[in-house]
Amino acid sequence: MHTVPAMIRITRYVVSELMKVFVATLFAMTAFVILAVVGAEAVREGLGVEAVARLLPYSLPMALRFTVPGTILFACCSVFGRMSASNEIVAIKSLGVSPMAVIRPALILAIIVSCLAVWVNDVAVSWGTAGVHRVILQSIEQIVYGRLRTQRSYSNQRGLAIQVKDVDGDRLIRPTLSYQPNDGSRPVSITADEAQMKLNADNSALVVVFDNMRIDGDKLRGDMPGRFEYEIPLSIAARKGRDMASPSDIPMSDLRRTVEETRRDIDDRTTRLAVDAAYQMASGNFDRLRAPHWRPEYQAIENQHGRLNRLHMEPWRRWAAGFSCLFFAMVGVPLAILLRNADFWTSFGACFLPILILYYPLFMAGMDRAKAGAVPPFAVWAGNIVLLVVGTFLLRRVLRH
Repeated sequence: MHTVPAMIRITRYVVSELMKVFVATLFAMTAFVILAVVGAEAVREGLGVEAVARLLPYSLPMALRFTVPGTILFACCSVFGRMSASNEIVAIKSLGVSPMAVIRPALILAIIVSCLAVWVNDVAVSWGTAGVHRVILQSIEQIVYGRLRTQRSYSNQRGLAIQVKDVDGDRLIRPTLSYQPNDGSRPVSITADEAQMKLNADNSALVVVFDNMRIDGDKLRGDMPGRFEYEIPLSIAARKGRDMASPSDIPMSDLRRTVEETRRDIDDRTTRLAVDAAYQMASGNFDRLRAPHWRPEYQAIENQHGRLNRLHMEPWRRWAAGFSCLFFAMVGVPLAILLRNADFWTSFGACFLPILILYYPLFMAGMDRAKAGAVPPFAVWAGNIVLLVVGTFLLRRVLRH
């Protein structure tokens, strides 16, 4: 008759102890990661205090993606290592209660945390990454000015390069600017006596006001005396501009639609190639079949096939990464009980080391091979499956002894 109240008290006790450690550790680890990530981004981009403050909320879900699995493992190792070292598990067994009475609440909590981790992962890519990118875009004026004041030059991965002789306040002395337009035309090169930069009204472009500009491009060419405003799209001005969203940055709700669009693009490109090839064969122009202009289209189709593989793998990867919390707990809980060590760092190290050796290499290998299309997308769950086997073996030892 006293079994049910005792079970409720045990469950409350275990959940309470786990939540205390989990929340405190999660707060500390997440704060550290946010400060490290945001600080590194601020230093690299030359962001000011206002921009850094705007980055903080967007960085939260991105940091939680990495801290939640380690935190749940640390909480399990800390609580169950202390309980085992204090003979609380032995006391529970002596009352005729199975150790599953204390293990089950931890596994249920790990399942809940795993579901939350999957959701946080999606929020991080649909809101967090986009927000960080937007803040950096809107701070591009400050970033460029900061780089020019310290290094006299600024360049990014999109082909934009600016060099100046000096910077006086917001005036660029003897600037030289070059960039690659989005329309595929040849690079634009601009020199001037002076220039100033600012964002346009809707924050969509970097406006450069030149004095006595000399420009060399497809659309404009020659000397332009006086003041002249020239707009550069932020997708070019920003260091990390993207023409196409990476599959890892697409929300789960949009993945299916993106898969269908990618398939249609592959079909359209393949059809155009087939029609072109059939026409050249019918007209007897066999030399054109070997022409170099075919190679870019073949490469584009190959790239789209690679993107399709990544899109198929992405949902599996996110669910596998989120539910690593559960499988970390399945290994951490019984191993901490068997080690019977009150030092939580020792228990955590003993649990995390085999996870580090087993889980992450298998997870990364499965992800790389799935991206290449060499294995099915569910191969990313290989690390979780191995932890499931190991955790089941350890759990049986705890229950048996």
